Amino acid sequence: MPLAEAQVKEQLRGVAAGLLTPFDENRAIEHWKIEENAQSLYDGGIRTFLAAANISEYHSLSQSERVDVTETSVDALPSDACILAGVGGSTDNATELIEAYDRLGVDAMMIMPPDHTYLHEQGLLDYYRKLGSVTETPLVPYVRGFDPSVEYLGDLTRLDSVAGIKYALKDPIKLGAGISAGSDDVVWVDGLAEPFAVSYWAEGVEGFSAGVSNFRPEVGLELFDALSSGDWERARTLRNICLPYQNFRDRTGQNNVIEGAISVPAVKEGLELAGLHGGHVREPIRPLDPEEEARAEEIYNQLDDDISRLID
Repeated sequence: MPLAEAQVKEQLRGVAAGLLTPFDENRAIEHWKIEENAQSLYDGGIRTFLAAANISEYHSLSQSERVDVTETSVDALPSDACILAGVGGSTDNATELIEAYDRLGVDAMMIMPPDHTYLHEQGLLDYYRKLGSVTETPLVPYVRGFDPSVEYLGDLTRLDSVAGIKYALKDPIKLGAGISAGSDDVVWVDGLAEPFAVSYWAEGVEGFSAGVSNFRPEVGLELFDALSSGDWERARTLRNICLPYQNFRDRTGQNNVIEGAISVPAVKEGLELAGLHGGHVREPIRPLDPEEEARAEEIYNQLDDDISRLID
């Protein structure tokens, strides 16, 4: 039985970990590894999970694979876990996914950032209205990759189907203005992980997506507790120990100028270093090269030392 909307909103006020998609050497999905990762994160205290998400390589999965990895996630986790499943594409394709996810019993639909070259704010609102009309499950639009107006953000919060907004723009001023312009009963989530958690919390977010916390959940949970209690000094300290690995994720990789190209393989390497399952990646993502793997291990070891000093 899916969680009620009020419970979904409460779960969004926390740390949302992504469930990455481990691929074997032939790029087939290893579902048992998704199960073990999900169960380990749950045992570590995480209660909100993102399935078939950006970090799950959503755009490298077929429509049926998105449903399959989400089903694996739902089956792996207890009923008190909140599972948001990624939805995107055309209205028909998104509706197809929503209907499949509803049969699985997911708790919320995370509507992926629009991948159209040309966008219209009112058209996007119409899109969300249509998706909301085919399900009773709450929607969480993911704002990323375009520069919306403050008015659009406010209008987005007033859609009946929207329970939360995952905000992933590097613009805290617009975030604060959007929160002020919007409905009070929508939960805003920092979609840029731990580096932005402190500043975005001050603007009014109530939860954040995981970065380092995808493989070391105790960091995110401690950071959330510090923010919730107003312990800003500790929150900044915890944020700072995440920065080296998060900055590493922003790198371009070899023979490339696009920032963040190694983001997913860097998190997969973090999972492996933490004793979990990362696995291979699918194109157009490239794996880390040996030098990058060595650097990831070096940064991870420092992170591990910092966690032992500050948390354990």
